[in-house]
Amino acid sequence: MNKYRMILVVLLAAVLALLPMLLRRDDLINLAFMVLLYICLGQSWNMLSGFAGQTNLGHSAFFGIGALVTRWLWATLELPVMLAMILGGLAAAAFAMVIGVPTFRLRGAYFAIGMLALGEMMHAVIAQVLPFNDTLPVQLIAGYSLAMRYYVALILTIIILGFSTWLLRKPISLGLFAVREDEDAARASGVNPLYHKLFALALSSFFGGVTGGLYAYHQVSYYPQSVFGGNWTLDALLITYIGGLGTVIGPVVGSLFFVALRELFSSIFASFNLVVFGALFIVIVLAFPGGLVELLRKFQRGR
Repeated sequence: MNKYRMILVVLLAAVLALLPMLLRRDDLINLAFMVLLYICLGQSWNMLSGFAGQTNLGHSAFFGIGALVTRWLWATLELPVMLAMILGGLAAAAFAMVIGVPTFRLRGAYFAIGMLALGEMMHAVIAQVLPFNDTLPVQLIAGYSLAMRYYVALILTIIILGFSTWLLRKPISLGLFAVREDEDAARASGVNPLYHKLFALALSSFFGGVTGGLYAYHQVSYYPQSVFGGNWTLDALLITYIGGLGTVIGPVVGSLFFVALRELFSSIFASFNLVVFGALFIVIVLAFPGGLVELLRKFQRGR
Protein backbone atom coordinates (compact mmCIF):
# COMPACT_ATOMS: atom_id res chain seq x y z
CA MET A 1 0.00 0.00 0.00
CA ASN A 2 2.87 2.38 0.81
CA LYS A 3 4.36 1.72 -2.63
CA TYR A 4 1.10 2.61 -4.36
CA ARG A 5 0.72 5.73 -2.26
CA MET A 6 4.24 6.80 -3.19
CA ILE A 7 3.48 6.31 -6.89
CA LEU A 8 0.26 8.33 -6.49
CA VAL A 9 2.14 11.15 -4.74
CA VAL A 10 4.80 11.26 -7.49
CA LEU A 11 2.14 11.36 -10.21
CA LEU A 12 0.24 14.10 -8.38
CA ALA A 13 3.44 16.15 -7.98
CA ALA A 14 4.15 15.75 -11.71
CA VAL A 15 0.65 16.98 -12.60
CA LEU A 16 1.00 19.95 -10.27
CA ALA A 17 4.39 20.78 -11.81
CA LEU A 18 2.77 20.89 -15.26
CA LEU A 19 -0.23 22.90 -14.08
CA PRO A 20 0.96 26.38 -15.22
CA MET A 21 1.60 25.01 -18.71
CA LEU A 22 -1.78 23.26 -18.79
CA LEU A 23 -3.88 26.13 -17.48
CA ARG A 24 -2.27 29.12 -19.24
CA ARG A 25 -4.57 31.45 -17.31
CA ASP A 26 -3.18 33.73 -14.62
CA ASP A 27 -6.39 33.73 -12.59
CA LEU A 28 -6.40 29.93 -12.31
CA ILE A 29 -2.66 29.80 -11.59
CA ASN A 30 -3.17 32.39 -8.87
CA LEU A 31 -6.01 30.30 -7.42
CA ALA A 32 -3.74 27.24 -7.37
CA PHE A 33 -1.05 29.34 -5.68
CA MET A 34 -3.50 30.37 -2.95
CA VAL A 35 -4.41 26.73 -2.30
CA LEU A 36 -0.72 25.89 -1.84
CA LEU A 37 -0.19 28.95 0.36
CA TYR A 38 -3.08 27.93 2.61
CA ILE A 39 -1.81 24.35 2.83
CA CYS A 40 1.52 25.69 4.13
CA LEU A 41 -0.25 28.11 6.49
CA GLY A 42 -2.58 25.43 7.86
CA GLN A 43 0.14 22.83 8.30
CA SER A 44 2.47 25.28 10.06
CA TRP A 45 -0.32 26.11 12.55
CA ASN A 46 -1.13 22.41 12.87
CA MET A 47 2.39 21.57 14.09
CA LEU A 48 1.79 23.36 17.38
CA SER A 49 -1.97 23.32 17.77
CA GLY A 50 -2.69 19.92 16.21
CA PHE A 51 0.36 17.84 17.10
CA ALA A 52 1.09 19.34 20.54
CA GLY A 53 -2.41 20.54 21.44
CA GLN A 54 -1.43 24.18 22.14
CA THR A 55 -4.09 26.38 20.54
CA ASN A 56 -2.23 29.30 19.00
CA LEU A 57 -4.37 32.35 18.28
CA GLY A 58 -1.35 34.53 17.49
CA HIS A 59 0.07 32.67 14.50
CA SER A 60 -0.22 35.85 12.42
CA ALA A 61 2.73 37.29 14.38
CA PHE A 62 5.07 34.62 12.99
CA PHE A 63 3.55 34.88 9.53
CA GLY A 64 4.04 38.65 9.56
CA ILE A 65 7.62 38.57 10.81
CA GLY A 66 8.55 36.12 8.08
CA ALA A 67 6.87 38.31 5.46
CA LEU A 68 8.60 41.52 6.57
CA VAL A 69 12.07 39.98 6.88
CA THR A 70 11.80 38.15 3.57
CA ARG A 71 10.55 41.22 1.74
CA TRP A 72 13.39 43.35 3.10
CA LEU A 73 16.14 40.82 2.40
CA TRP A 74 14.89 39.97 -1.08
CA ALA A 75 13.52 43.27 -2.43
CA THR A 76 15.91 45.67 -0.69
CA LEU A 77 19.15 43.74 -0.09
CA GLU A 78 18.62 41.59 -3.22
CA LEU A 79 19.26 38.23 -1.57
CA PRO A 80 17.97 35.12 -3.39
CA VAL A 81 14.33 34.70 -2.50
CA MET A 82 14.67 31.15 -1.16
CA LEU A 83 17.47 32.23 1.19
CA ALA A 84 15.43 35.26 2.24
CA MET A 85 12.45 33.04 3.03
CA ILE A 86 14.58 30.71 5.17
CA LEU A 87 16.03 33.67 7.07
CA GLY A 88 12.53 35.07 7.50
CA GLY A 89 11.45 31.74 8.99
CA LEU A 90 14.47 31.73 11.32
CA ALA A 91 13.63 35.27 12.45
CA ALA A 92 10.08 34.17 13.28
CA ALA A 93 11.41 31.10 15.15
CA ALA A 94 13.89 33.25 17.12
CA PHE A 95 11.06 35.59 18.16
CA ALA A 96 8.96 32.55 19.14
CA MET A 97 11.75 31.19 21.34
CA VAL A 98 12.05 34.53 23.14
CA ILE A 99 8.37 34.62 24.03
CA GLY A 100 7.94 30.83 24.27
CA VAL A 101 9.16 30.14 27.81
CA PRO A 102 7.10 32.86 29.56
CA THR A 103 4.06 32.20 27.37
CA PHE A 104 4.05 28.47 28.07
CA ARG A 105 3.60 29.24 31.75
CA LEU A 106 0.02 29.78 30.66
CA ARG A 107 -2.06 26.72 29.86
CA GLY A 108 -5.27 25.98 27.99
CA ALA A 109 -7.45 28.96 27.23
CA TYR A 110 -5.01 31.31 28.96
CA PHE A 111 -2.27 30.36 26.51
CA ALA A 112 -4.62 30.90 23.57
CA ILE A 113 -5.63 34.34 24.88
CA GLY A 114 -2.01 35.26 25.55
CA MET A 115 -1.02 34.39 21.99
CA LEU A 116 -4.01 36.31 20.66
CA ALA A 117 -2.87 39.38 22.61
CA LEU A 118 0.65 38.94 21.20
CA GLY A 119 -0.64 38.84 17.62
CA GLU A 120 -2.83 41.92 18.11
CA MET A 121 0.03 43.78 19.77
CA MET A 122 2.32 43.08 16.81
CA HIS A 123 -0.41 44.21 14.42
CA ALA A 124 -0.85 47.50 16.29
CA VAL A 125 2.89 48.19 16.53
CA ILE A 126 3.55 47.55 12.82
CA ALA A 127 0.56 49.70 11.87
CA GLN A 128 2.19 52.62 13.72
CA VAL A 129 5.78 51.99 12.64
CA LEU A 130 5.18 51.01 8.98
CA PRO A 131 1.90 52.66 7.90
CA PHE A 132 2.91 53.08 4.27
CA ASN A 133 2.29 50.86 1.26
CA ASP A 134 5.14 48.46 0.45
CA THR A 135 5.57 48.17 -3.34
CA LEU A 136 8.21 46.20 -5.19
CA PRO A 137 10.98 48.09 -7.03
CA VAL A 138 10.40 48.69 -10.73
CA GLN A 139 12.99 46.14 -11.84
CA LEU A 140 11.32 43.37 -9.80
CA ILE A 141 7.88 44.29 -11.11
CA ALA A 142 9.20 44.13 -14.68
CA GLY A 143 10.45 40.57 -14.11
CA TYR A 144 7.41 39.40 -12.16
CA SER A 145 6.37 35.82 -12.99
CA LEU A 146 3.28 34.26 -11.43
CA ALA A 147 4.37 30.80 -12.62
CA MET A 148 7.66 31.20 -10.71
CA ARG A 149 5.71 32.07 -7.54
CA TYR A 150 3.58 28.99 -8.07
CA TYR A 151 6.63 26.72 -8.33
CA VAL A 152 8.16 28.19 -5.18
CA ALA A 153 4.85 27.55 -3.39
CA LEU A 154 4.76 23.97 -4.72
CA ILE A 155 8.30 23.29 -3.47
CA LEU A 156 7.48 24.71 -0.04
CA THR A 157 4.27 22.66 0.16
CA ILE A 158 6.13 19.44 -0.65
CA ILE A 159 8.76 20.25 1.97
CA ILE A 160 6.24 21.03 4.72
CA LEU A 161 4.07 17.97 4.04
CA GLY A 162 7.12 15.73 3.67
CA PHE A 163 8.62 17.02 6.91
CA SER A 164 5.31 16.58 8.77
CA THR A 165 5.03 12.99 7.55
CA TRP A 166 8.61 12.31 8.62
CA LEU A 167 8.04 13.94 12.01
CA LEU A 168 5.03 11.76 12.81
CA ARG A 169 7.16 8.67 12.24
CA LYS A 170 9.74 9.75 14.83
CA PRO A 171 9.63 8.95 18.57
CA ILE A 172 9.39 12.64 19.51
CA SER A 173 5.89 12.71 18.01
CA LEU A 174 4.76 10.37 20.79
CA GLY A 175 5.89 12.99 23.30
CA LEU A 176 3.98 15.67 21.42
CA PHE A 177 0.82 13.57 21.43
CA ALA A 178 1.25 12.81 25.13
CA VAL A 179 1.45 16.53 25.92
CA ARG A 180 -1.59 17.14 23.73
CA GLU A 181 -3.72 14.54 25.50
CA ASP A 182 -2.70 15.19 29.12
CA GLU A 183 0.27 17.34 30.08
CA ASP A 184 0.34 16.21 33.72
CA ALA A 185 0.20 12.53 32.78
CA ALA A 186 2.94 13.10 30.20
CA ARG A 187 5.16 14.68 32.86
CA ALA A 188 4.51 11.76 35.21
CA SER A 189 5.56 9.39 32.41
CA GLY A 190 8.94 11.10 32.00
CA VAL A 191 8.04 13.44 29.13
CA ASN A 192 9.30 17.02 29.42
CA PRO A 193 6.27 19.13 28.38
CA LEU A 194 8.17 22.42 28.08
CA TYR A 195 10.80 20.91 25.78
CA HIS A 196 8.19 19.34 23.50
CA LYS A 197 6.05 22.49 23.40
CA LEU A 198 9.08 24.64 22.56
CA PHE A 199 10.07 22.16 19.87
CA ALA A 200 6.59 22.32 18.31
CA LEU A 201 6.55 26.11 18.63
CA ALA A 202 9.92 26.39 16.87
CA LEU A 203 8.71 24.27 13.94
CA SER A 204 5.34 26.02 13.74
CA SER A 205 6.82 29.53 13.84
CA PHE A 206 9.62 28.70 11.38
CA PHE A 207 7.28 27.27 8.75
CA GLY A 208 4.74 30.01 9.51
CA GLY A 209 7.46 32.61 8.87
CA VAL A 210 8.53 30.90 5.64
CA THR A 211 4.90 30.89 4.51
CA GLY A 212 4.72 34.59 5.28
CA GLY A 213 7.82 35.05 3.14
CA LEU A 214 6.08 33.20 0.32
CA TYR A 215 3.16 35.61 0.56
CA ALA A 216 5.51 38.61 0.52
CA TYR A 217 7.20 37.17 -2.58
CA HIS A 218 3.81 36.85 -4.28
CA GLN A 219 2.48 40.35 -3.58
CA VAL A 220 3.45 43.26 -5.79
CA SER A 221 2.09 45.75 -3.26
CA TYR A 222 0.68 45.46 0.25
CA TYR A 223 0.52 47.25 3.59
CA PRO A 224 2.98 45.74 6.12
CA GLN A 225 0.38 45.67 8.91
CA SER A 226 -1.88 43.47 6.73
CA VAL A 227 0.43 40.46 7.13
CA PHE A 228 -0.09 40.68 10.91
CA GLY A 229 -3.87 40.67 10.58
CA GLY A 230 -5.82 38.16 12.63
CA ASN A 231 -7.31 36.71 9.45
CA TRP A 232 -4.11 34.71 8.91
CA THR A 233 -4.60 32.97 12.24
CA LEU A 234 -8.32 32.51 11.70
CA ASP A 235 -7.82 31.09 8.19
CA ALA A 236 -5.21 28.62 9.47
CA LEU A 237 -7.55 27.53 12.27
CA LEU A 238 -10.53 27.08 9.93
CA ILE A 239 -8.52 25.15 7.35
CA THR A 240 -7.04 22.77 9.90
CA TYR A 241 -10.25 22.09 11.81
CA ILE A 242 -12.28 21.64 8.63
CA GLY A 243 -9.72 19.29 7.12
CA GLY A 244 -8.67 17.38 10.22
CA LEU A 245 -6.75 18.60 13.26
CA GLY A 246 -3.50 16.78 14.03
CA THR A 247 -3.22 15.08 10.62
CA VAL A 248 -0.96 15.69 7.64
CA ILE A 249 -3.66 15.41 4.98
CA GLY A 250 -6.15 17.55 6.93
CA PRO A 251 -4.77 20.99 5.92
CA VAL A 252 -4.61 19.81 2.29
CA VAL A 253 -8.30 18.84 2.25
CA GLY A 254 -9.21 21.89 4.29
CA SER A 255 -7.37 24.27 1.96
CA LEU A 256 -9.07 22.90 -1.14
CA PHE A 257 -12.44 23.15 0.57
CA PHE A 258 -11.74 26.61 2.01
CA VAL A 259 -10.50 28.24 -1.20
CA ALA A 260 -13.25 26.69 -3.33
CA LEU A 261 -16.04 27.80 -0.98
CA ARG A 262 -14.51 31.24 -0.49
CA GLU A 263 -14.49 31.82 -4.23
CA LEU A 264 -18.06 30.52 -4.51
CA PHE A 265 -19.43 32.49 -1.57
CA SER A 266 -17.68 35.72 -2.53
CA SER A 267 -19.56 35.75 -5.84
CA ILE A 268 -22.94 34.48 -4.57
CA PHE A 269 -23.31 35.91 -1.07
CA ALA A 270 -21.09 38.98 -1.50
CA SER A 271 -20.70 40.72 1.86
CA PHE A 272 -22.40 37.87 3.76
CA ASN A 273 -19.85 35.25 2.72
CA LEU A 274 -18.08 35.27 6.10
CA VAL A 275 -21.35 34.65 7.95
CA VAL A 276 -22.29 31.78 5.67
CA PHE A 277 -18.82 30.27 5.86
CA GLY A 278 -18.76 30.58 9.66
CA ALA A 279 -22.10 28.79 9.95
CA LEU A 280 -20.91 26.03 7.62
CA PHE A 281 -17.72 25.66 9.67
CA ILE A 282 -19.74 25.18 12.87
CA VAL A 283 -21.89 22.52 11.20
CA ILE A 284 -18.86 20.60 9.93
CA VAL A 285 -17.03 20.72 13.27
CA LEU A 286 -20.11 19.61 15.22
CA ALA A 287 -21.01 16.83 12.79
CA PHE A 288 -17.44 15.63 12.20
CA PRO A 289 -15.07 16.62 15.03
CA GLY A 290 -12.24 14.97 13.11
CA GLY A 291 -12.90 17.15 10.06
CA LEU A 292 -13.44 16.10 6.48
CA VAL A 293 -10.69 13.49 6.88
CA GLU A 294 -12.92 11.69 9.37
CA LEU A 295 -15.78 11.83 6.86
CA LEU A 296 -13.57 10.31 4.15
CA ARG A 297 -12.46 7.54 6.50
CA LYS A 298 -16.06 6.72 7.40
CA PHE A 299 -16.90 6.57 3.73
CA GLN A 300 -14.01 4.18 3.08
CA ARG A 301 -15.03 1.95 5.99
CA GLY A 302 -18.59 1.98 4.71
CA ARG A 303 -17.43 0.78 1.30
